[in-house]
Amino acid sequence: MQKALTVKLSPGEINNTDSIKTKIAATLAVNPSAITGFHINKRSIDARSRNIVYVLSLKAFINEPFVERNYSNIELQDVSNAGKSVIIVGAGPAGLYAALKLIENGIKPVILERGKNVRDRRRDLAALNKEGIINSDSNYCFGEGGAGTYSDGKLYTRSNKRGDISRILSLFVQFGAEENILFDAHPHIGTNKLPKIITSMREAIVSAGGEIHFDKRVTDINFNGKVVQCVLCGLEEFKANDYILATGHSARDIFHLLKNKNISIEAKPFALGVRVEHPQNLIDNIQYSCDLRPENLPPSSYSLVQQINGRGMFSFCMCPGGIIAPAGTSPAELVVNGWSPSKRNNPFANSGIVVEVDKENALKYLGKGFTSNDPLLFMHFQQKVEQDCFIAGGGKFVAPAQRLADFSKGKISANLPETSYLPGVNSVNLKNCLPEFIYQALAAGFPLFGKKMKGYFTNDAVVVATESRTSSPVKIPRQRETYNHIDFDNLYPCGEGSGFAGGIVSAAMDGENVAAAIIAKYRNTLISRI
Repeated sequence: MQKALTVKLSPGEINNTDSIKTKIAATLAVNPSAITGFHINKRSIDARSRNIVYVLSLKAFINEPFVERNYSNIELQDVSNAGKSVIIVGAGPAGLYAALKLIENGIKPVILERGKNVRDRRRDLAALNKEGIINSDSNYCFGEGGAGTYSDGKLYTRSNKRGDISRILSLFVQFGAEENILFDAHPHIGTNKLPKIITSMREAIVSAGGEIHFDKRVTDINFNGKVVQCVLCGLEEFKANDYILATGHSARDIFHLLKNKNISIEAKPFALGVRVEHPQNLIDNIQYSCDLRPENLPPSSYSLVQQINGRGMFSFCMCPGGIIAPAGTSPAELVVNGWSPSKRNNPFANSGIVVEVDKENALKYLGKGFTSNDPLLFMHFQQKVEQDCFIAGGGKFVAPAQRLADFSKGKISANLPETSYLPGVNSVNLKNCLPEFIYQALAAGFPLFGKKMKGYFTNDAVVVATESRTSSPVKIPRQRETYNHIDFDNLYPCGEGSGFAGGIVSAAMDGENVAAAIIAKYRNTLISRI
């Protein structure tokens, strides 16, 4: 017999199989020896009281042989000589998952990635962190695996209606992720483990006959009427039946290219702000109501939302036990992001705290020469804030910073606390380098966050500017059902850069959805070939 049930366990019991079986037996009123095994379907933490517990949703096997969970691995066809091929621009989650879906259905993907593979990409990140030297094609945003490879690997999404989340997670497990991502309420892989997983995906794609070309930045798109004929990487031409544009939210050159070619794009509202970093033990004390985090409990996170004069202010991409990293893509533009290793064992906790941006305030900040109907309006706003913060930091990606309480008081901090941000920080009054409406919302909102989380609003925390790449500031419109661009029959905007996803899982699902739309066009041809 098999039974679905929910049990609660103390942190000390969570890693003990016998304790879990005993709890199951007590809940079902059977002898512990009758429990032959169990599957964990979901695992979460309830920290609403001092008696912190893990909550497990389980399937228990009672008086019958235990059957190991059967994970559905995909089988990849040999597409070396496939009759149909698709150019995929970008090797992030959207591009990689689209490629795997295409191969699974007999179509050959050819991925063009402007950056380097994960191994070579590390050298460019080291040069950025240690020397302040940026490679505009190989950095935290660009390169194999996209922004997700070296920026945390959080797999939580609310987009459960956009695709099969369990399939996305199962594929990560197939290529080397730990099985706990399948049942943790907030699954996380970790920046230290993602490169190996991404490499395994690449090797599977290539082994099946797909192609991945690095250091290939798309510089032009040639088309005739509603049909894209080829894309160019410099003088090199690449042709296919269809084209997927999965370039990520930071490929500004692609947005400029589309605008210059009169290809339809739209300004998309987004949010911008700062990173706030606390000592991790302080966040643990607040969230777990204890002086010392109990063993077997992970470093604590938080999620905060506040309305300030009708404008949304919220935490974004919270990284417990994490690091703040320089995530810009061009010289003289300062962007910060956060990531965590798999163990989340660094002494700091950081989170983006961002404010909604609207056209009126964006135009006011940019000044003359910009109009509300410019599809690149929010991108220009984003870029100017990054440039202003780069200047305030003093160069070489040193970040302007301020203690948290000092920030809200408009007071320059006499000194700054230790921080995880490797290029370093410079004490400034952030009021002078952030847009006024952003600063005013944050300054008013931080004390209110402190009322929701007693101890959050403290000068032991540091504010680092600027967190500006929360999502794409541009939307590339497409047909609702068929996913192709509204101007073309064979061009498919995809993932974060198109404005249809936000994060690793939603981008991967969007990649699969776009691939499925292409597969549907050729279904009869593919079936006859197979």
